Amino acid sequence: MAQNATVYKAHIQIADMDRHYYADHSLTLALHPSETVERMMLRLVAFVLFASERLEFTKGLAADDEPDLWCKSYSDEIELWIDVGLPSERRVRKACNRSKQVKLLCYGSDQAINPWLASIRAERTRQRDLEIIRIPESQSEVLESLMERGMHLQANIQDGQLWLSSDSGAQLIEPLILDL
Repeated sequence: MAQNATVYKAHIQIADMDRHYYADHSLTLALHPSETVERMMLRLVAFVLFASERLEFTKGLAADDEPDLWCKSYSDEIELWIDVGLPSERRVRKACNRSKQVKLLCYGSDQAINPWLASIRAERTRQRDLEIIRIPESQSEVLESLMERGMHLQANIQDGQLWLSSDSGAQLIEPLILDL
């Protein structure tokens, strides 16, 4: 028997001073049985970093041909493809061919990320609309402290830094844009 996903609700107030984007979002996230809490919370961070009225979560791990998040145009073209983790070179190429912009939010140890970066370096040089963002391991691991089944979060972005806070505490996330 297959395990079901665990559903989480998140209400987020976003104040992004860098992009002048201010909005409240009520989101539903599904924690896939094979997904870690850290990865689910990083999907939430990815939403906050690129929030817009049309950005939405997809089937994610349950569908091979969809990213974790995407933003589609009104004519159903993929404008923004966001993947969390360390996708294969083939998946990165597919994303770049299907979308106008691709953002990869990677996390983990140097031992995992460095070989992955080397494997997709050629793809990065061919694709101008591909951006790789690294969340430091020490910052991604502590996101679990903010997780609740019904989350109420405040997200403040200024000068490239994200402060994510709730009643249970606050965490600073400093995304690093990698230049290959």
